[in-house]
Parts: sequence; structure tokens; C-alpha cells
Amino acid sequence: MVGDRMIRTLLAPPLIGGRAAIGLLLLRLVVGLAFILHGLPKIHNPTGWMTAMMGPHAFAPPFFQAMAAIAEFFGGIALILGFLTPLAALLILIDMATAILKVHIPMGGAFVGGPGSFEQPLTYFVAMLLFLFTGPGTISLDARLFRPATWGYR
Repeated sequence: MVGDRMIRTLLAPPLIGGRAAIGLLLLRLVVGLAFILHGLPKIHNPTGWMTAMMGPHAFAPPFFQAMAAIAEFFGGIALILGFLTPLAALLILIDMATAILKVHIPMGGAFVGGPGSFEQPLTYFVAMLLFLFTGPGTISLDARLFRPATWGYR
């Protein structure tokens, strides 16, 4: 029963309104735009971007490179719109966890500063956790499409 409730909350978290909804909108806009810009060059070469960037150190096969490109580019669009936000947040969260664990930490990156720093992907990771736990807020397509009674700034 508890697991069922947790899964429902992750798939359709309660929508937050008021000033907090404006804060969630602003965060979705900024982070979503960042992911569109991170994903744009990858979406142009979805199955080979990592090989082009890392050469022989590339660790992901073409399929997973394409999944990361899709998660970043289309996930950024979904975040901006607040559309299927839990799904977009989960895919980006997995993408950032992979970046931290397979790229930044193996490079010897510190939390802040220096080559391989994982501050930025960890910040994005935590932002995706926020969206998973709180949802997109009432100023979103998710609110409009799936819970029309919650639309607005309440």
C-alpha cells in the first residue's frame, strides 16, 4: 500500500500553487533551456556524439548515446512546457547520475572547481529530484491537461 502511494505520487505529484508555482515555473524555464542547449549538438549526432567528444574513452554504445541526447533535448522542452514532467525529470536524473558516476568522478573531478567538477550535473540531478517530488506546479501543461481544476496562481 505504501509503495503504491509512493508510485502514484511520483507519477502524478500533488500540484503546488501560489508563489511556489511561479518559482517552479522559473526553475523549469532556466533548467529546460539549459538542457535544450546541452542536448542540441547531441541530437544532431545522436548515436556518435560521445565518441566524437571522448574518443576511445567513450563508454556508452550508440543506443544509450541516443537516449541521453533525447533525454536532454526533448526533456528540456518538456520541462519548459511542464509536460510529462515526472517522466522528463526521471530521464534527465538518470542522465545526470550517469554523467557524474561515469565521467566526472572517474576523471578525478572535485565537487566544485577544476577539470571534471561535478557541481553542475549534481545541481541538475537535485533539481530533477525536486520536480519528481513536487511536480511542475500549477502553471504547467500537466496541471492543465491532467488536473484542470488546479490551473491558476492560488
